[in-house]
Amino acid sequence: MHAIVRFFQMGGFFMFPILLVLAAGLAIAVERWIHLNRVKKENSQTWDQVHPILATGDFDRARALVNEDSSTIAQMLSMGLARQGAVRRREDIEIAMEESLMEIIPQLEKRTPYLALLSNIATLFGLLGTIMGLIAAFTAVATASPAEKAALLAASISEAMNCTAFGLMSAIPLLLIHARLTSTTGQIVGSLEMVSVKALNSISTFAKRAY
Repeated sequence: MHAIVRFFQMGGFFMFPILLVLAAGLAIAVERWIHLNRVKKENSQTWDQVHPILATGDFDRARALVNEDSSTIAQMLSMGLARQGAVRRREDIEIAMEESLMEIIPQLEKRTPYLALLSNIATLFGLLGTIMGLIAAFTAVATASPAEKAALLAASISEAMNCTAFGLMSAIPLLLIHARLTSTTGQIVGSLEMVSVKALNSISTFAKRAY
């Protein structure tokens, strides 16, 4: 613990902005991680209930079920099933679900891009701290006595390197978390598209039988 405090103290002023950036990034990451995992769980539970009903062609019951559900998959299916009750054309039902999906995707991706931005900002703060540390190093060397030059130069360069290291130590985890959240979002979107196709196939199958 003492070594960490010492490392932070030796990094200079720009360690504080990097710490704030890291804290903001981690807060976003935790919120998104909880939200996306909750969405996955809710979608899975809803689909497990709706899929058998769609397979039997009981669309009125399926419509009632999704209208009472707040999951993203229910929002999408409710749009399609609302059209199913009024029209027979597959294209109209498909357009309704695609429209719903276009509203859902931005909510899933919300705030995730900020992690990549904060990662870059942390790196840039680290580089800025390095530059300022090197400026201070050469300024100190220019005005110091020969006996003090080596000690001042070493201290200033150490400050610069600590700031760079902390910037990278903050940026790398944020980039990895960003990649993981993006992957999870992609999986959710993929599952929604798959459900959309399965629901359309069920609706089309029973529509043909009705004729």
